Amino acid sequence: MEYIKLAIDFILHMDKYLSVIIQACGLWSYLVLFVVIFIETGLVVTPFLPGDSLLFAAGAFAAKGDFNLELLFILMAIAAVLGDTVNYWIGHSIGPKVFSGNVRFLKKEYLDKTQAFYEKHGGKTIFLARFIPIIRTFAPFVAGVGKMRYGYFISYNVIGGIVWTALFVFGGYFFGNLPFIQKNFSLVIIAIIVISVLPAVFEYFKGRRESKMAAKNAQPAGE
Repeated sequence: MEYIKLAIDFILHMDKYLSVIIQACGLWSYLVLFVVIFIETGLVVTPFLPGDSLLFAAGAFAAKGDFNLELLFILMAIAAVLGDTVNYWIGHSIGPKVFSGNVRFLKKEYLDKTQAFYEKHGGKTIFLARFIPIIRTFAPFVAGVGKMRYGYFISYNVIGGIVWTALFVFGGYFFGNLPFIQKNFSLVIIAIIVISVLPAVFEYFKGRRESKMAAKNAQPAGE
């Protein structure tokens, strides 16, 4: 429980924690951010890491001169693309065997939901999933499990990684230091998280409604 509280506190007060990291690590802060973004996208057991909000906060610090904007963007984009690539090959090599229920964070329902999203949107899932927490982590893994052609995967991976990184890094750079956002940074982080998960929530309820309609239509007449 303490770990959960600590994680929530870190996410909601990321500006304060990131400031501490910058002061303590200096230039090594780039490496810290690189590792977090790489792990969030590259390891299927860490879908809970704050990718969107971390990039936004880093962009805001770049506006204050704590990071070089161009270097930050390039490194984070590389981390995102490299993370998805590693995740794809893990899925390609291991497959669905890891979803046996023995690993706490690898629930079969996560795989099923991502697979459904993938089947509906095809290769675009790799791009679209960049903007949806949890699905972002599982999409490249499922692509690997499904033996999606790597040349096809990497094109969506690169484009998605660059667009996702640019959106949040440059968003933080241009808007992160506005007085309103600085005073309400926690609320902005919550808003980013909520907006990010809305598509997944919409798809969930849409899928439930379609399932109920299909079950209703499948009932024999007169029942």
